[in-house]
Amino acid sequence: MSPESPSPGSVRSAAEVNEQIRALWLRAGGTLSAQERTEYELLVVEWAEAIRVRVVEAA
Repeated sequence: MSPESPSPGSVRSAAEVNEQIRALWLRAGGTLSAQERTEYELLVVEWAEAIRVRVVEAA
């Protein structure tokens, strides 16, 4: 996990994580290296968790 990753238990907003995903793709120029792919996968998992938390809070 990258040094910018949140500590376990903390959840950034879906918008924050989405912005990081967009920035990653922009930096990568549309093609991810193996390391970037790993970072992307971690970000997608974090984004999904942020969405889940938001839905649960809204319920």
